[in-house]
Amino acid sequence: MRVHTRIRAALVLLAATVLTLGGVVTVASGAAAAVEDDGADCAVTVPGSWPATAKLPDPFKKIDGARITSRSDWRCRRQEIKKLAERSIYGEKPAKPASVTGTVSNTGITVNAGENGRSASFSAGVELPSGTGPFPAVVVVGGFGADTATIKAAGAAVITYDPLAVGKEGTPRNNKQGAFYSIYGSSSSTGLLAAWAWGVSRIIDVVEQAGGRILKPDALGVTGCSRYGKGAFAIGAFDQRIALTMPIESGTAGVPILRGIPGESGSQPLSNAYGEQPWFGDAFSAYTGNPAALPVDTHELVAMVAPRGLFVMENPHIDWLGARSGSVAALAGAEVYKALGAGDNITYWSDVQDGTHCASRPEWRTPLQQNIQKFLLKTGSATGTFRISAKKAGNLAEWRDWTTPVLGDGPGSTTTPTTPPSGGTCTASVSVNQWTGGFVTTVRVTAGAAPVSGWTVTATLPAGAAITSTWNAGRSGDTGTVRFTNAGFNGALSPGQSTEFGFQGTGTGAGTATTCA
Repeated sequence: MRVHTRIRAALVLLAATVLTLGGVVTVASGAAAAVEDDGADCAVTVPGSWPATAKLPDPFKKIDGARITSRSDWRCRRQEIKKLAERSIYGEKPAKPASVTGTVSNTGITVNAGENGRSASFSAGVELPSGTGPFPAVVVVGGFGADTATIKAAGAAVITYDPLAVGKEGTPRNNKQGAFYSIYGSSSSTGLLAAWAWGVSRIIDVVEQAGGRILKPDALGVTGCSRYGKGAFAIGAFDQRIALTMPIESGTAGVPILRGIPGESGSQPLSNAYGEQPWFGDAFSAYTGNPAALPVDTHELVAMVAPRGLFVMENPHIDWLGARSGSVAALAGAEVYKALGAGDNITYWSDVQDGTHCASRPEWRTPLQQNIQKFLLKTGSATGTFRISAKKAGNLAEWRDWTTPVLGDGPGSTTTPTTPPSGGTCTASVSVNQWTGGFVTTVRVTAGAAPVSGWTVTATLPAGAAITSTWNAGRSGDTGTVRFTNAGFNGALSPGQSTEFGFQGTGTGAGTATTCA
């Protein structure tokens, strides 16, 4: 089985590599993996302790302290993040049990799971769209808060999943109830979010066993709102067979960075969320008053979804939901997407008018359709976008002291070669994520036919735009014509080699013009 898993993983990597005459350009397909946990064979030793840091941990730094240098390194780095997140935040999500059976029909799914003489059963509803199957499907956790009409109109089925049948709320931590705990024990230290994730993984097992007659096992998404948004986020992070993850207004224990919650006015405190329901694993009790001691944070859970589709929806009008910390998690996690060549596969949207919790919002309807078309129907190619509300715009530069590497395509490589630009010392290309009132710009500097020992990028900003923070470069000025100079670690570039820096600002970033020398 392990050999087959590695072969499937190799085929996925091969399919995501495109060869061109000018060089090698790796692009992430965003396709779901063929297995629940592609890095299960990676050897990971979780240390007994780790240093505390008020900043977000470096997602590119391995447990041994070395940084990854190639995109192929991400598979095992992701596994390290998974193990650290289980140890400190969620509790263990067990692998597929010894026995999983069930049925799939036009109206429902049944699941029977067993391990070590214990067994449990649960079910889920199915609503098919019009047309002829088999259909892609979106698991709606908890059955509310999702725009199921748009999902079905786009051509995807809806799987209505009751997570409380798998992990019941309202129970003490030493007497947890539900299908998961019937198998793994009522005193299991695993929290509800990981238990709910385990339940969806077992649904996927049954869909796979059914042979794709009604539902396509390689075209599955997940969504949910509020507490069920927390669940949807964990489900997508922990099962790589999920092609599209769409948490809605997930709040504390969901997308927002845990380190940011204590400083975000009005957001649900960590201790309150830990005590409200056993969503977190039991081990998280050690961090409710000191999240800086965590070895990971939720930006790395965002990164665990990469390069698969991710559409984060947040509500900036309700302080309790911590949308500012959510924007930081998305911005930081997007750096991993970019490093993997999958920056177009993540969308974040908090720029909404209606403040009602778990409302069906017109602003989200088009990106919802586009994400379903791209990742489930595989007929679309829309580019991911960031639309961050000015009410809750986080500043990534305040939260990180690490840089985003340019990852190579193979073991030991550190850059992505492309066709060298003709003429000039270097070129600078710009990518802008714009939202109402603000933007994030990523600038890629590429050396020409000769090596570069240092570079300066001159950017002319649109009228009214002002830079508030910069990373991976020095900066002179905030408005109008702004000069950026290389940092000490990214000034030397070989012919055709690239590096990236970025800045965040207010106003409109689209239309920024750059030159490089």
